[in-house]
Amino acid sequence: MANSVANTDTPGRRTEGEQRAADVQRAADVRTPGDGGDACPGALRLHLADDGPLARIRIPGGVLTTAQTEALAHAAHHLGDGELHLTSRGNVQLRALRTETCGADLATALHTAGLLPSATHERVRNIVASPLSGLDGQGHRDLAPWLHALDTLLCASAPAAHLSGRFLFALDDGRGDMASLEPDVTLVAGPRATATVRIGGTTLTVPADDAPRIAVYAAEAFVAAARNAGADRVWRLADLPGGPEAVRALAREVAHRPDVTATLTDSATVTPTDAAHTTATAIKAKATPTPGAFPGGVSVAVPLGRFTPAQWTAVRHIAARTGLGVRLTPWRGAVLPGATPADLMALAATGLVTEPGSPWTGVTACIGRPGCAKSLADVRSDARTAVHRTHVPVQPPAHVPAQHPADGQAEPPVHWSGCARRCGRPRGDRVDVVAVVGGYEVTAVRAGKAGRTTSVTGTSSLAATVAAARTGT
Repeated sequence: MANSVANTDTPGRRTEGEQRAADVQRAADVRTPGDGGDACPGALRLHLADDGPLARIRIPGGVLTTAQTEALAHAAHHLGDGELHLTSRGNVQLRALRTETCGADLATALHTAGLLPSATHERVRNIVASPLSGLDGQGHRDLAPWLHALDTLLCASAPAAHLSGRFLFALDDGRGDMASLEPDVTLVAGPRATATVRIGGTTLTVPADDAPRIAVYAAEAFVAAARNAGADRVWRLADLPGGPEAVRALAREVAHRPDVTATLTDSATVTPTDAAHTTATAIKAKATPTPGAFPGGVSVAVPLGRFTPAQWTAVRHIAARTGLGVRLTPWRGAVLPGATPADLMALAATGLVTEPGSPWTGVTACIGRPGCAKSLADVRSDARTAVHRTHVPVQPPAHVPAQHPADGQAEPPVHWSGCARRCGRPRGDRVDVVAVVGGYEVTAVRAGKAGRTTSVTGTSSLAATVAAARTGT
């Protein structure tokens, strides 16, 4: 996949390029939650955290050019804490922005790098995509044309500017790796130039080239439905008053547009032989790219989703050599197209996860203390301690209930949270480790249902309790 939107300003043309830069500088702001709409931060609307202003930079499909990796490194070093913080949607956060003009400075830098193509739409460019698309020979199509088309159409849509920062699009090349992220609108590539557009539980089978346009139609229909509902906090399809029937009505509205050719299938009528059903039921076996080498490059996981300067430098050097950029994944990892198995040694030397058996695999955390005032613990420090202790065999405490994964199912991810909000937790099966006064609560979530919660006082037995919840031993 290529970068979705490039910077098209021509050197020497003051009017368009400089005017756009001035526009984004004027739009740059630092706000606190509660100023209207959802509180999701962006590159222009910063969040004031305990460690300073925070910017969330949308990276559609997680795709970065080599020049953009350099721009992010420069911004992190000169404006923030030096690190790149990955989100569960493959976006990047810069924390502890420290200059008085940080918002305007960041906006200018991102605009110059082609990372801020629209000041009005920057928070709604939430697009995840199969990160191995076009690299490993799997899937029905390379998603690059879809990614570019969807991002361009989205930024050109006036109604889409009113989407919340939480509304999520997903592009699935047919391998079934996106549905576990619970997108609002999913484009799934099919055979013979066909595709399905999934709007909630309703599927539209469409010509593949039409899929991005129809996805934007669905988003525009949602904006209208949310406005007509007159209710607060209608940020995603599931928030619509009327529930699934309201979502089905929205999908029917899109399917019946005169400029749309689509066959509509409701989830209630899908049979086990339907292609859409087959794709949806395959997702549990096809989750994250495995750390290590594959025929088209290498994949790494990023411990706790934080790229240190040394780690990002190693990634940038490889991207510069290959000229193929970097793909950030929704599972807080990165894919380096064109990299070789020999590159894994240099990446591992920086602390990146390059082998599937690492105890860091699947371990994520919110920022915790001291970055967040609501956090009850330094969850990242406690997570590191727990991971290091997993190198030594431990006997699970007797009070931990058995919660066995299904046969053949990989251990679920574990997410550490500083409070009950559980910011950044992954969707689907997982183990929640939530800080409470005096300790933690550990809960395994399977098939959308939370199991018994185990309370742990202190941290001495925490590693064993978390390990037992992941494995069910």
